This record gives sequence, structure tokens and C-alpha cells, in this order.
Amino acid sequence: MHSSIDQSAKEETGTFFSQPAIIPLPQNMIGQPGEVILHAKTELDYNLEDPGLIRVARFFQQWINAEKLKPANDENSSKARLIIDSGMPPEAYSFTATPEEIAISGGNAAGVFYGIQTLIQLAKPWRKNNNIFLSIPSISINDAPAFSYRGMHLDVARHLFPVSFIKQYIDILARYKMNHFHWHLTEDQGWRIEIKKYPKLQEVAAFRKETMVGHLNDRPQQMDGQPYGGYYTQEEIREIVKYAEDRFVTIIPEIELPGHAQAAIAAYPELGCLQEPLEVATQWGIIENVFCPSEQTFTFLENVLTEVMELFPSPYIHIGGDECPKTQWETNSLCQQIIRDEKLKDENQLQSYFVQRIERFLHKHDRKLIGWDEILEGGLAPRATVMRWRGEKGGIEAARLGHDVIMTPSDYCYFDFYQAAAPNEPLAIGGLTPLEKVYHYHPIPESLTTKEAQHILGAQANVWTEYMKKPENVEYMIYPRMQALSEVIWSGKEKKDF
Repeated sequence: MHSSIDQSAKEETGTFFSQPAIIPLPQNMIGQPGEVILHAKTELDYNLEDPGLIRVARFFQQWINAEKLKPANDENSSKARLIIDSGMPPEAYSFTATPEEIAISGGNAAGVFYGIQTLIQLAKPWRKNNNIFLSIPSISINDAPAFSYRGMHLDVARHLFPVSFIKQYIDILARYKMNHFHWHLTEDQGWRIEIKKYPKLQEVAAFRKETMVGHLNDRPQQMDGQPYGGYYTQEEIREIVKYAEDRFVTIIPEIELPGHAQAAIAAYPELGCLQEPLEVATQWGIIENVFCPSEQTFTFLENVLTEVMELFPSPYIHIGGDECPKTQWETNSLCQQIIRDEKLKDENQLQSYFVQRIERFLHKHDRKLIGWDEILEGGLAPRATVMRWRGEKGGIEAARLGHDVIMTPSDYCYFDFYQAAAPNEPLAIGGLTPLEKVYHYHPIPESLTTKEAQHILGAQANVWTEYMKKPENVEYMIYPRMQALSEVIWSGKEKKDF
């Protein structure tokens, strides 16, 4: 996943300019002789009145400080200039390193930030008189993303991960120029976000009495007998959102509805169709206890989403919408009355009715609804964005209807699938998605016209954590497939070379 680069440039020592390992691959880069040395006193030049550049400069200085560099003498003095060039596209950047200075220009502050991420990958330790500096090869780079949406997802409902790991996850997204973190916060097996108006979501929905051991398909199924749970406080969420903003990563929260809702119903049984006590789910899979489309449920969800919107400035709010069994709706008198009153065809259209009510609420608050591709069933909410996970057909359908689409097909973008067929691979849900397959994915289906293809915003990988209990389990499953995907959605189809 590296570029062909001008190998004719030589340093003064006579050695060839080495090919830099930058992922995702820049659109264009040319090496030159020489290098620039960064040290603790490298001068940083930027517009002190630009809030975006102030944020980027702070990140740059934190990186330099973390490297514990020493000041260099005058013969190795250097400067780094950060510039916003409004004539460049958003997120695009140019990077020039000469023996005297580094200049990074971006179409906006995010572009400058991505130039710094390239700088970090280029930087190599350089020692002189037992002091450590950083050496950057003389190089010229012009770069821009192929897709505007470049994302990674993480399920924290099946297994909860500490704040420190969520920040580390965001750091890696930023390193590889991804700009969206889809945070899956609620499920049948746990509710992970503090909602002040509904304390039982913290007291009841956030905890399950035990967890499945082994695979869902194992017979007999086994449980560990250990209580499990927890949640992120609103203070922690604000901290994480700010951390992501400083790295130009937008966090999209997901509050699942109408299905995958057993944890919430366990806390507030009146939200379900059975209206009887339930436990937070302990098994994986699709569960029939779903939200009942009552006025009480809509009041609950609107209150929850109001608190969610106060925490997350993202223009997008993800509402799930996937894997919602209709069994209880088929026999529930209220559901059947709504179908008659609203002149709906069936329970699929009842789900569409449910989603469209939530979409109107979000739209009233200037937010956009995203849902999994099941929200296409029964009719799509008019302004909804579709996240396609079941192949490409639904994404093609939505794009042709004029809806924006984010591609997350399970065959290429589910990083809970096995990476290899080796017998010592850790337990996974199934499937086989090796690195090379991820790398050869292209988000735009060939059957779309040029105009229709404009609705394909990009792609993301999904990380469902039924079988990932610890941060190191997540790391094993996402690396290096995440780096491969970053090149798919940044570098584009024409630049790739596995």
C-alpha cells in the first residue's frame, strides 16, 4: 500500500531517497534530496487569530512534546508553517519539506491536520551527540480524499471499553485520516449512555446478570454466571466528544430502535408490547422484545434523543432500525390499531411509520437520521441517509431514490469476521474477510450512473463485539484491515496497489 516515488533523488551521502511508507497513499508525492530536522525549539508559524489553526497547532505542539525532543543548535534550526488556503478543497492538503522548513497548506483546518498526520508518519528518529531529534525527508505531496465520509464503528453495548481505549481508537482513526466514529451505544445486552431523565437506564439497563461463553451456535449454550455492565457518564462523553473534535473526528451516536431494545424495556417495561418484566439480554442474536410504537414510547425516545443531541454536535444521529422482529407487533392490539388508523399495509410499513416519526423529530432539531438498510422496508423516511450492510442492492436502490448512502457491506467491512482460516484464530461470529479482500473493495457500485454515484458518501467498517471482551481483542481484529480500508476511502480506486 505504498506509492511509486521518484527514486532518482539522492541525498548528499549518495544514498537513494527511500520510499516513505504513508498510509493512506497520497494522491501525488515527489521526493527530493535532503532532509529537515525537527526539534524541541522548531519554530511554529501560523495565523494566531484562526481558531481552526490554533487547534491544529496545539495538536502539533503536543506531538512534539510527547516525542521528548531536545533543542538543536543553529545549524539545524527549522520552521514549520501551517496555512489555510481557501482555494483548495476541504480536507485537501499540500505538504512540502525542504532542509529549511516544512510548509503544510490545507483547504481548511482539517486539511492542515491531515498534513500533520502525514508528517507524523514521515518522521524518523535522528540522533546526534546522544540527543534525539526527528528527521523528515525532503518531499512534495499533494493530497485529497476520494470520499467525504470515512468511518469506523465500535459496539460498546455487548462489551464496554474504557474511556482511555475510546480515545486511543479515535487517535488511530485520525492517524489514517478517517473522519467519523460511529459509536454503537445501546443494545439488547446493555445501555451505555447516561440519560439523566431516566435513571433506570443506568441502574437496570446498563447491567446484565451474566454473559454467554463460547459461540451463540454452541450446544449446549454456556453462561459465565458473572454480572457485567457499566456506562459512560455524560461528563465522560463530553470529554470524548471534545477529544474527537480536536482530531477532526465526528462522533455519530447510535440509539437503537425499534429493535435491539430489550435493555431499555427491562428498565421500563411499559415501553414494550408485552408490558411485563424482562431482564437485560444475556444471549446474542436477534431478540423479539422490541419497542411498542405507543405515545409513551415516542415520548421516551424523544426525551432520550434530546439529551443525546445536547451531548453530540454531530449533524447525524443513528437510530439503528435493523433486525426488528415484527412478531409482537402482529398480535398487539395497539400496533394493529395504528396500522388501521394510518392506513398502513403491514408491519413493515409500521416500522417505516416509527422511523419517520423519529426522523421528523430529528429534522425539527436540524439533525439528519441515519439508519441501517432495513429502514428501506416499508418506505424510506424522506431525508434519511442509509447505511448499507446487507450487500450493495439496498445502497443502489437508495442512491437511485436520491438518498445519501454510506456503504458498510458485511462481506468487506465487518471486522468481527475472521481474518484468516487458521485454526488458532480467536473466536469470531463467522465469515471470512482477509486483508486483501478489504483492500480490493470499492464503495461505488458499477451499476450506478455518475449522478447516482454522487450519493455514495463513502464507507466504514463495523466492529461488533459479542466476541471481543477486551481492547486487545478489538485491536487484533481491526489491524491491519482498518489501514487497508483507510486507503480504499482516501486514496481511491485508481491509486491502490496491494
